[in-house]
Amino acid sequence: MSDDDTAPAAGNPAAKVAIAVVLLLLVLVVIYAFSDRMAPSSSRGIVSAHVVQIAPRVSGEVTEVLVEDDAVVQAGDALFKLETRPFDLALAQAKANLTSATQGVDASSASLVAAQAAVTQARTALDTTRAEAERTFRLEERGVVAAAQGDAARGQVADAEARLATAEANLESARRQLGPDGADNPAILAAEAQLEQAQYDLASTTVRAPHFGVVTNVLLAAGQYASAGNPALTFIDADAAWVTVDLRENQLQSVEAGDPVHLLFDAVPGQIFDGRVQSIAWGIDPGRNNQGGLVMNQTTNRWFEPARRIPVRIELAGGMEAWPQRVRVGGKVHAVVFADGTGNPIAWVARGLQRIRSWTSYLH
Repeated sequence: MSDDDTAPAAGNPAAKVAIAVVLLLLVLVVIYAFSDRMAPSSSRGIVSAHVVQIAPRVSGEVTEVLVEDDAVVQAGDALFKLETRPFDLALAQAKANLTSATQGVDASSASLVAAQAAVTQARTALDTTRAEAERTFRLEERGVVAAAQGDAARGQVADAEARLATAEANLESARRQLGPDGADNPAILAAEAQLEQAQYDLASTTVRAPHFGVVTNVLLAAGQYASAGNPALTFIDADAAWVTVDLRENQLQSVEAGDPVHLLFDAVPGQIFDGRVQSIAWGIDPGRNNQGGLVMNQTTNRWFEPARRIPVRIELAGGMEAWPQRVRVGGKVHAVVFADGTGNPIAWVARGLQRIRSWTSYLH
């Protein structure tokens, strides 16, 4: 037997290569495990926003659609109109009933009708202003909008409340002109309520945008019948967007609200945006079904149960002003959460890999 045949296995180049490969795999596994906890990432992020189904408050035939598909609208812009004839008749009937009620006290209802119309208009404007302001306040609390916008919203609410108070004072003055027999007359009060309802219904025949945003998937057309409370248009709020990333449960061990995040949008290749973790979902639906009052057993043929993923909500640093215009709701996002900060080797590796990914995103 030759000396070559008795050489130890350690001298075999193939054995050295195999050992090196095994060691490299072990190192990669360790890096992967630490990355999952110190800098978890996912390429399955989704751009999310408030999507509202716009429905009319009253029923009627659509006479005019005032927006085109994917149109950008401001708060209060008219979206579509309904046939006003039935509501005009109801308003005329309400005015006639009020006139009839005031005849018994020898007074004119003209000033009362005008004052009631002003109250209805002021109350409708206040409702719209409050809804817009409440949304601004919520964004202000999360730091998405500047404090100046919150102050402006408070001023708008105060102005709308003052206008309503003035209109109600004028209405009370018009009531007192009816004299002691008319101010608290039940018939007159009932006629006033009917008049306000008729005025409100007539104003509701024009459906308006609740906020600044985009109208999309417009399928509404003149001649369709729109029922009260049934969705007619799809509206996307342009002032409240975020990224939803589903992370595995074992990736969330160190993730906390406020952790820095780097975001890569497929719609904006080559650019990485700063964000932060806003919140982590407290639960998901595991898909368990009930039958006969008991939870059904979930049969599976898999060797390993797939990992559950928990949604993490991420907001872009700088608020809505920092959002790239080309990003659309439902768009794909790659996110890296720096759960242990950005000053460690794992974070450096994660940032480097995401930077390479941003360059290759031009190609796919």
